Amino acid sequence: MASNIKQVVDHNLIVWPVRTHMCFLVIPLLLIFSIRNLKLLAPFCAAANILLLFGLSIVMYYICTELPPLSEREMLVDIRQMPVFFGTVLFALEAVGVILAIEENMATPKSYVTPCGIMNWGMAIVLTLYATIGFFGYWRYGNEVLGSVTLNIPQTDILPQCVKILFAVTTYISYALQGYVAANIIWNKYLIKHFPDESKHTRYELIMRAVIVILTFLAAVAIPDLGLFLSLVGALCLSILGLMCPALLQICIQYEQGYGRLKYKLVINILLFMFGAFGGFVGTFVSVEEIIDTYACNKAEI
Repeated sequence: MASNIKQVVDHNLIVWPVRTHMCFLVIPLLLIFSIRNLKLLAPFCAAANILLLFGLSIVMYYICTELPPLSEREMLVDIRQMPVFFGTVLFALEAVGVILAIEENMATPKSYVTPCGIMNWGMAIVLTLYATIGFFGYWRYGNEVLGSVTLNIPQTDILPQCVKILFAVTTYISYALQGYVAANIIWNKYLIKHFPDESKHTRYELIMRAVIVILTFLAAVAIPDLGLFLSLVGALCLSILGLMCPALLQICIQYEQGYGRLKYKLVINILLFMFGAFGGFVGTFVSVEEIIDTYACNKAEI
């Protein structure tokens, strides 16, 4: 959010550090994160998705303009970058909080995981968008492509500036949805029992939500390269939540029922667990190493 807003403000008004823009965003984030009812968030999130698709179509227009020959781009990168890629992909695809929140609040939760259910359709659309934007973004900008491709499109034209504001708004709206499950678990499972006076529950829950916002704000301010941090979270946490734990759970659940012919379910889950463990370990190691190098470079420049 702050980087997109900074580019627009720098061009039209005044040049400020990106951390200054982050400070201005704290109050709006506190307000939207105070919404505790998912049904109240749903209309805003639906509107944000529509705006996002509109913005992506404009971004694709700029990306596909004056594409260089594909032969000028490197088809394969240094294999040492693959673990960082692994963590980033996991972070992008493992929206655990959103998945749990949607399934829990559906009228018919069973239709969520059917072969043609909401989850499969949603993930198919998301994967298609990721692959399309990633492919054409790299084709257009090569190694100069930034963490968010909106930061690469021209800053002087009015339409790209509107798109950057649009993406900042959609990210702002989705912030409350991303933290919905985490806030609910922290409050309902751990904190609410410490406050027997029900009349003060709303007050304390809002304080807890404010603390979450402030902690995420401080993390964003402190981390020089958010992309590396996302890769670290993906490799360390989401390899466990998205690959290793589901494999172990299915092994335990299917124990009495059997694992099918030639125990193919057991084999698949063991391979999935090993893949998650290997990718998580290597991805975490490389991400930590990259973060240390980034901090060292920043200190050297200072």
